[in-house]
Amino acid sequence: MAVLGLLVVGLPAVYFLTSYGCGADEDRLAEVMAGAAVLGTAPGGADPTGRYRSCDDDDRFVVVGAEYRYGGSSEGALAHYREAARADGWRPRSAAKGGTVPGCFTKSMGGTTAYLGIEGPDDGLLQVEIVADHAGSQWC
Repeated sequence: MAVLGLLVVGLPAVYFLTSYGCGADEDRLAEVMAGAAVLGTAPGGADPTGRYRSCDDDDRFVVVGAEYRYGGSSEGALAHYREAARADGWRPRSAAKGGTVPGCFTKSMGGTTAYLGIEGPDDGLLQVEIVADHAGSQWC
């Protein structure tokens, strides 16, 4: 009985301690994503407030992005990033019923499909974000 109890409790604990969360694969993916040229561009009048990078330990998706103070329109931001994304090899994401998803682009990076999303400007903050994981999830 003790052996059975040890297996029931011990095996999940070993898995959790050795496999759970973000690791070297996600770090490498984040490095590739952080080097995307599109993250270094901004529409005229945008002031950088910082770059960020994170990984969700539960689902192991990686997020890399840049934020800007921007007083312009969302249309102006999207027009800028459509051109910048295209120049960096990104393609507009196809919608399920045809057409494309506004402000969303895809590109192969680090052995998976990455998704570039443009959000804002909301309250003067523009976010440019790349999200990807090795599970092949779809974003934006």
